[in-house]
Amino acid sequence: MILVGLILLVVGFLTGISILWTIGLILLVVGAVLWILGSVGHAVGGRRHYW
Repeated sequence: MILVGLILLVVGFLTGISILWTIGLILLVVGAVLWILGSVGHAVGGRRHYW
């Protein structure tokens, strides 16, 4: 999810399409939160690890 967010950020920045920039930013933040929750041992979506 983090990788897709980064790709959308770059594509949105290069093409000037603001919706891609917004979606990329949202995916990047959500992916980072899930990664942090999974790394501290908190179960995410019923799983012990999120990757």
